[in-house]
Amino acid sequence: MRTATAGRVLSAEAEQLNLLTRNNIKDLLAAFKLDRFHWARGLLEILCWIPARRFSRQIAEFDQLVGERGLPAGGSYILERFARSFAVIGAEHAPAEGPLIVVSNHPGMADAMGLWVGLARQDLRIIAAERPLLRAVPNTSAHLIYVDEQSARGRTTALRAAVAHLRRGGALLTFPAGRIEPDPTVRPNAADSLRDWSPSVALLARLAPDALLLPAAVGGVISASAMRNPALKFFRDQKERDWAAATLQILIPAYRDVNTRVAFGAPLPASALARLDGQQAIVQALAEQVTPLLERVKGDP
Repeated sequence: MRTATAGRVLSAEAEQLNLLTRNNIKDLLAAFKLDRFHWARGLLEILCWIPARRFSRQIAEFDQLVGERGLPAGGSYILERFARSFAVIGAEHAPAEGPLIVVSNHPGMADAMGLWVGLARQDLRIIAAERPLLRAVPNTSAHLIYVDEQSARGRTTALRAAVAHLRRGGALLTFPAGRIEPDPTVRPNAADSLRDWSPSVALLARLAPDALLLPAAVGGVISASAMRNPALKFFRDQKERDWAAATLQILIPAYRDVNTRVAFGAPLPASALARLDGQQAIVQALAEQVTPLLERVKGDP
């Protein structure tokens, strides 16, 4: 019986590793626009297999750690491997318990992991878009509230799940941009993206008036040296250059030279924000709280 159980565990682990590897190979090819060369697809996949497999093993280890010890431990694992240093500014502002809505910018890479560590909340749930890679990490996926932005029903379902979690006294992390934003340490205009935040956070404030809203900012997740790689000049679109630079960080340890910083501001009562005139007023009020935090994550804590 023990042998059969061990065999099933090993089979599940191998299946997860293979699924992660396939997804990572796909992402590697797409990041460098190599997926357009259909005639060389087989050769390109072989060339990507070793780095994709290596990264997949790290993701699998990370997800196992999340299952055993929670999101903060998993976040620390990633930061130790993909950042030169990490610091939290304003940790005293993050409540250890009670309903909490954390609102942050979203520069990508290890930004979520930095917030997990800074918050240190085992009851944290994260609103996230559906991605095949996330479904391949079941322990992490259990902490996510998936939202289908293309479906009104999907958005409503996610909103209800988020509000129910808050009413149970849980913590919720949301990235109102709904997309990757500029890293304030490498982009001087990072605050401009806050103007495009979704009004969904205003709905959360109104539907969970007992919660606190915690403004947060993350910086130092994208490597400036990776951004200067000559290969990136072939990418005309800034978003494509950022994606390629982030991929280089995964592939090349020398580009993991980032000093990741998370900053928290003073929490705001959701009930007070809900009294503002309109959803856009709530979004603007939160953006005004996050803007100075973007400056704080640029330098030393």
